[in-house]
Amino acid sequence: MELQVNGARTFCYTGGKEFDPAKPTVVFIHGVLNDHSVWILQTRYFAHHGFNVLAPDLPGHCRSAGEPPRSVEEGADFILKLLDAAGVQQAALVGHSFGSLIALEAAARAPERISKLALVGTAFPMKVSPALLESSLSQPEKAIAMVNVFSLSMLAPPPSALGPGTWLYGGSRALMRRVLASNKEVNVFHRGFAACDSYAGGEEAMARVQCPVLFLLGRNDAMTPPKAAQALQAKARHAKTVVVEAGHQLMTEAPDATLFALKDFLGP
Repeated sequence: MELQVNGARTFCYTGGKEFDPAKPTVVFIHGVLNDHSVWILQTRYFAHHGFNVLAPDLPGHCRSAGEPPRSVEEGADFILKLLDAAGVQQAALVGHSFGSLIALEAAARAPERISKLALVGTAFPMKVSPALLESSLSQPEKAIAMVNVFSLSMLAPPPSALGPGTWLYGGSRALMRRVLASNKEVNVFHRGFAACDSYAGGEEAMARVQCPVLFLLGRNDAMTPPKAAQALQAKARHAKTVVVEAGHQLMTEAPDATLFALKDFLGP
């Protein structure tokens, strides 16, 4: 599905189903140097069980045109305008890593439009080491290798994620290279990391969120350890926390546990 957002073509994966604005809608927001495909199992499930699914490629990433978000706030504005373009008055948001901060900020800016908020692999502050930030700009291949070491806690995913024999490290590196190469004008790797690193409004944003919140965290996450979500958890009014056996890439390392937690939170 393609929508015009901020005058640019935006691709949204809909889980293999036609979009119907009359149904409840869930928006899945990917993280840095990812695209809609990281949500493949979860989006297809919800699309085939009574929900609309919108899993966009963020602007300037892969199949979406436009200027990549320079900040979490720009990303949040994009998500709210995406809802406008789709004709959706209210939706649940599910965001991973950088996408979790975007979802949080969107829920704070328009609390009446967000029914539920799921923060996957989240942290605040989401600081990026100076070495990794610099490498993402000057030596992106080195940075991709570093991110995969810290993001993944297992070599191969369960069959329900990407199929038997899949190598998580290799698959993740290939995806990141593809996303980086999709934009010849802007280094979306460095821009995304810089946006995470500079975001300062997390606690204030959470204090303005009115909907139920799910913190879905990986026990072995070295990028955003579970304890790094405590500042947000302390500000959340109606929150639930689920910790699964995975690293940072929960959606492929623990696909079933991630799906079950989202299903329990979002409904049947």
